[in-house]
Amino acid sequence: MSAERTTHPKAGEVTPAAVTELLVSGMNCNNCARQVTEAIQTVPGVRSASVMLNVSRASVRWAADAPTDVAAVLTAVKNAGYKAKPIEAAAQDYGEARQTGWHLNLWLGVLVTVPLMAGEWIFGGGMERWFQWLSFALAGVVQIFAGAPFYRGAWRQLKVGSSNMDTLVALGSTTAFGYSAWALLGDLGGHVYFMEAAAIITLISAGHWLEARVSERASGALRSLLHLAPQTARRIDSGRDAFHHVPTTNETEVPVSELKPGDFVALRPGDRVPTDGAVMDGDSAMDEAMLTGESAPADKTTGSEVYAGTVNLNGRLVMRVTATGAATALAHIIAAVQRAQTSRAGIQRIADRVSNVFVPVVVLVALAAGLWWGLVPESANAVHAWLTQWLWHAPVPTGVAAAFIIAAAVLIIACPCAMGLATPAAIMASTNAAARRGILIRDGVALEKAGHVTAVIFDKTGTLTLGKPEVAKSWLAPSSSRREETLNSKGKSKPPGPGRCESLAAALARNSTHPISRALTKLSSEAISLSDWTEVRGAGVVAKTQMEDGGWRMARLGSLIWLRELGTAVSAGDSFITEWSTQGATIVGLALDQSLVGLFAVRDTLKPGVAKVVEQLQQRGLKTFLVTGDNALSAASIAKKIGITGENVFAEVRPGQKAEFVKQLQARGERVAFVGDGINDAPALEQADLGIAVGRASDIAREAADIILLKSEIEAVPEALGLARATLRTIKQNLFWAFFYNAIGVPLAALGFMSPVLCAVAMGCSDLIVIGNALRLRRWRRF
Repeated sequence: MSAERTTHPKAGEVTPAAVTELLVSGMNCNNCARQVTEAIQTVPGVRSASVMLNVSRASVRWAADAPTDVAAVLTAVKNAGYKAKPIEAAAQDYGEARQTGWHLNLWLGVLVTVPLMAGEWIFGGGMERWFQWLSFALAGVVQIFAGAPFYRGAWRQLKVGSSNMDTLVALGSTTAFGYSAWALLGDLGGHVYFMEAAAIITLISAGHWLEARVSERASGALRSLLHLAPQTARRIDSGRDAFHHVPTTNETEVPVSELKPGDFVALRPGDRVPTDGAVMDGDSAMDEAMLTGESAPADKTTGSEVYAGTVNLNGRLVMRVTATGAATALAHIIAAVQRAQTSRAGIQRIADRVSNVFVPVVVLVALAAGLWWGLVPESANAVHAWLTQWLWHAPVPTGVAAAFIIAAAVLIIACPCAMGLATPAAIMASTNAAARRGILIRDGVALEKAGHVTAVIFDKTGTLTLGKPEVAKSWLAPSSSRREETLNSKGKSKPPGPGRCESLAAALARNSTHPISRALTKLSSEAISLSDWTEVRGAGVVAKTQMEDGGWRMARLGSLIWLRELGTAVSAGDSFITEWSTQGATIVGLALDQSLVGLFAVRDTLKPGVAKVVEQLQQRGLKTFLVTGDNALSAASIAKKIGITGENVFAEVRPGQKAEFVKQLQARGERVAFVGDGINDAPALEQADLGIAVGRASDIAREAADIILLKSEIEAVPEALGLARATLRTIKQNLFWAFFYNAIGVPLAALGFMSPVLCAVAMGCSDLIVIGNALRLRRWRRF
């Protein structure tokens, strides 16, 4: 049954596209996963494909308006040489199944290879006839059973006219085993290489098993996220007592999958929240550390939002379900981490181009080396002896055996996997390290872009400040007291006084969600008659208010630059504006028609550590800029406090103009990161080379941002950029090692300096070196 799922979003969210989950068989290495990914992405209607080698799964995300043609995807995977079938989305083990498969291969190989090594190397039975027949039988078992995954993979690739690492392993092991069987059955005498054939399969299986274990560690954050949500919940069912006919509420434990929006759920201390919801009754504290990286518990009261996977600490709560399944914040985070882990950076294209031709080239090199050692052994031995004076002494097979064994060594030592793993291993480790810190990275391209940033632009409100502004002072125009007598509140005339102006401002701001509007709303709870209310993004709000004579006048509340553009003179409040702007406050004006009736100084507190963050970025050679809609005096005051120079401050900038400012910096050759809270910042986040959104868990569906800081802590900005730079450095190190290893290893094997057993060890170690280097990112710390 297909695991397609389509969810209904909360208000304001992006509708999630259908997702099909597939179980893919036949993948043994990262190149296999890459081939499956590319095959799926060729199907029309597929938006993206995430292939997870460690669990042999693929997640196919469909475009919003596209048909979900699962059959076409299955055909594409089959044509690539693999098999796939749809499965339920919940059926996932994240590493255990792949480890178990290689675990069995490893045990079988070890039980055979160790006795063969002991018999040949310790007891010296390699030339004994009976030991050669025993070796033939035991190595044959390893070839048939432990070697089966490699032979199946090679056969599938051959059927579609392709090749991969399985091809090299199967050819190398078969060459050693085949020559030895021919020599034994044909009674040719001399040394046979059954032990080497078994060791090749065993050692490479050991490498895959270790790779699976290490990859599982690298995906630890994702696995932790997957285990956060509970399987059951206590749903509150309302009813009536059968005898007394009074309302009752019963708590029933039900599977989380049965919950739907609008259901009520009881949360006891220690319970994990099953879905996203809103608190309807009770007070408690929530541990949101795993979700946001914030260690301090968050207080929850009636009306507070709670998120799936968080822990209720000390009080009983009743919550109303607002989102379930793929629409929850936790599901969005899991999808984001999965998408990032399976994404590809642009630098990976170099390795991909090499990998596409790598196996055929290696096969040709192995064939050439075999022919050289078999047909002109004198020349081959002469070159080998000449190089020995600079390298090391290595015993070389004689006669026809040299051709087969050296060809096998070349096939085995070549490792396309190291190139294939260079980027994905680093991305997986870094995205997990970031997720543990409350940093969500969209994909490998975002990581790569973050590593090249040269300039950082900060928006002010909600980014550098706490986002909880308060009205510090109000000012009334000298004639405003006379105008106030004309305002009508539900048809009742009010006496003149400052409170009437504040009531109008609060009424105008009440329907807006902007932080400054929320601060003005607290000025008064009095209701004022309004009509035709409209919010002008980044400027203010406008509405008609009814006068005592029954007429209507236009009331505007917003930025001074907007009011000036509409013809309102604000010069009467210049002294108030100057006084509070120099203190960093935002000045909001209130006007009736073209007349200014009041000013409000709204002040927000800077987040702790902002100045230190700016200093850290500047120490790394990054240019820092401040862009804000505030007037120049307010912006200059804030910039001075946090250490941004005056020439890098841009004030009175409309939301739409922020993107233009980003373009200007890009035209000067800067690679720009824009840091905003997502409110009116989408154009700038999209235009920037790197968009960093500072928001809460409920905001993570924003598509414009490349990086999302769940904790809303500005300290995470240099941490995210530092981790990205470390990741890019690790990718380059891995790619260098992968190319260097193959460039050195293949010639050494062709020249007779590497035995097949040593080649198998080297091949496994090359993968582990790449993965181990990537795992260092999990312990990365910002200094």
